Amino acid sequence: MTAPRAQRLPAFAVFAGVLSAAGLPIYIHAPKFYVDSYGVSLAALGTVLFALRLIDVVQDPLLGRLAEALKRWQGLAVAVAVALMASGMLGLFAVTPPIPPIWWFAAMLTIVFSAFSFLTISFYARGVAKAGEMDQSGLGHLRLARWRETGGLIGVCIASVLPSVFAALGWPPFAGFAVVFAIAAVAAAVMIRAEWGRGLEMTSSGFGPVLRDATSRRLLLVALANAAPVAVTSSLFLFFVESRLDAPGWEGPLLLLFFVAAAAAAPLWGMLAERITAKRTLMAAMVLSIVAFSFALVLGTGDIWAFAVICLASGAALGADMTLLPAIFARRMEVIAPNATEGFALWSFVSKFTLAFAAVALLPTLEAAGFSSGGDNSQTALWTLSLLYALVPCVLKLLALGLLAATRLEED
Repeated sequence: MTAPRAQRLPAFAVFAGVLSAAGLPIYIHAPKFYVDSYGVSLAALGTVLFALRLIDVVQDPLLGRLAEALKRWQGLAVAVAVALMASGMLGLFAVTPPIPPIWWFAAMLTIVFSAFSFLTISFYARGVAKAGEMDQSGLGHLRLARWRETGGLIGVCIASVLPSVFAALGWPPFAGFAVVFAIAAVAAAVMIRAEWGRGLEMTSSGFGPVLRDATSRRLLLVALANAAPVAVTSSLFLFFVESRLDAPGWEGPLLLLFFVAAAAAAPLWGMLAERITAKRTLMAAMVLSIVAFSFALVLGTGDIWAFAVICLASGAALGADMTLLPAIFARRMEVIAPNATEGFALWSFVSKFTLAFAAVALLPTLEAAGFSSGGDNSQTALWTLSLLYALVPCVLKLLALGLLAATRLEED
């Protein structure tokens, strides 16, 4: 006997954890890994990351159409995508490049991100139907989001700290991460297999319903501006801790603190949203993030504990970002295009584009300032790193806050 669908929420959490481990941590670990292991330049890595996101401009809508075309075989399509994503991750971190490293980096990321995009589109489309099955009042989206995004944050926590754990044990850190990821991906696919194809009649209506809707357009802009600060800090986190704080070895514990704070706070933000609305709760979290992260600008050598406090506060704020904004967008999709995959293709593209744009804008700038990973850096290079890491995210978050405040939602 299978469990009632409303009781399969842990499977959503585990699957979200695997997807999250294939997203944000790649931008944290992969660039530094290829710089340190193969001598690839920051500028080259940033260019490749940006080029891959340009491919997504065309690819993500096509993947949305593909998800709709394969709806009768959705379980099989998801299984193949999971296998591709796991294989790409193994190739990225556990295989010595048989071709020039920058091209291998590009090829493996193409596999990982293509599979990731297809799975994300299918997963969030299924989530709309699932939330409707749970509760027609709209609270089902918040309940599902608490499980899904908290699971995602836990996945990020584990992915962010695993390389440090393996390094401490004397094992290959990134190869070990890739192996664990592949095993977890298979386990997650098995857990959620009963959900695919149930109660979901995916349709392909194009981007029209989403882009013609003023609220959806504004929410996509909010998502773009709100994801950008996380993209900036993710791209530069390891460099900031190692070089600006002069604290090599602390990257893993500080990353873990940041994401554990996010995971722990996510359910609390969700419960608060049910009381005072998701929009007000999300705005409060944005203010907390700006206030907390602004202090990172003045940090320097040895300020580990001060940075730990910043990680704790800004991580807690991230829990609201990753839980409430997807729930708000999913609720809007249920109103204007409940079965259309294109809305989630746009959402997936926006989330990834910010990470790529951060890479292409920041990594070459840092290299141009004379920054060297793991080497001796001038005060100019270190100050450039601080400005990019701390000031830029605060400005972007202020923009996101203003856009959200000006967006009228059904709950207002």
